[in-house]
Amino acid sequence: MKLVCLGLNHKSAPVEVRELFAVSNKKLGEAATQLCALNEVLEAVVVSTCNRTEYYLATTSPEAGIATLKAHLQQSLGLEESALEHLYIFKLREVAVHLASVISGLDSMVLGETEIVGQIRTAYQASSDAKTTGKATNQLFQNAFRINKAVRTQTQIQMGSTSVGNVAVDLAEKVFGNLEKSKVMLIGAGETCRIVAQSLLSRGAKSVFVTNRSYDKAVELAEKLEGEAVRFDEWLSIIEKVDIVISSTGAPYAVIKKDELATVRGKRKYRPLFMIDIAVPRDIDPNVSDFDEVYLYDIDSIEQLAEMAKEKRVQQIKDCVTLIENELEGAKIEGIK
Repeated sequence: MKLVCLGLNHKSAPVEVRELFAVSNKKLGEAATQLCALNEVLEAVVVSTCNRTEYYLATTSPEAGIATLKAHLQQSLGLEESALEHLYIFKLREVAVHLASVISGLDSMVLGETEIVGQIRTAYQASSDAKTTGKATNQLFQNAFRINKAVRTQTQIQMGSTSVGNVAVDLAEKVFGNLEKSKVMLIGAGETCRIVAQSLLSRGAKSVFVTNRSYDKAVELAEKLEGEAVRFDEWLSIIEKVDIVISSTGAPYAVIKKDELATVRGKRKYRPLFMIDIAVPRDIDPNVSDFDEVYLYDIDSIEQLAEMAKEKRVQQIKDCVTLIENELEGAKIEGIK
């Protein structure tokens, strides 16, 4: 019995490819059951989040298991051959190292994030309930949970923010204290807006309005975020209601002008307004920061803060990798040799 892992994530595949492989939480057990029905697969766990889908298998042999899984995915998902080129592959001990890195947040878009722990627990439980796990996969995942605890208690990998989204959220929390009652408006429907919005929602932001020149795209993103789409010519009226504005439109000129914002200040009762301009050229007139209640950050200031945090955590990443390797030295996991 040998362990293999095939997967793709935000680094190996764009979102339009990741979507093809995505599995909802309700169908994780079913997906693992389908894999165990394949000739070369003895055990299976399927992990699927917005940034990754991974297949952990105990197989008769690595080569046979990999070939069988690829053929199954191509047929069952109706994939083009090119989609499979985005898959990365780990075998034997590499699988244990990779899973430990993933669950510890070292392989996440947001370095050190903790949400992945719950997502992997959900996936493992779904496969366990479906009776697709066994000695090898049980040892693999239980060992990963153990290492994750060691990483998060013995290092400082969770300290500080290293992504645009998390830096923006940290700054917003400094303005509002907590985000539980905060409302967010996205001007633009691109990937960066989505990432920042998801970071805000994960910290408790209440609702999201999405506006975009293409209303269809606004509707599409609003549905993903369980928010509300707004037509582009109505965004100014929405600013009256929101606390946080994230803008990234790609327009060659300022979309939000100082004199326009001035017209709604009174209606807002001069409540704090946190504005994140992640567009180049900038979407928001920098002079809006003249208003006492407006907190404006552009992409340069956000990325500078993120880079400072990354530099502080380079040593932490090295420490985490060393810890994972040391923890695996004496680990008893079937199928990694």
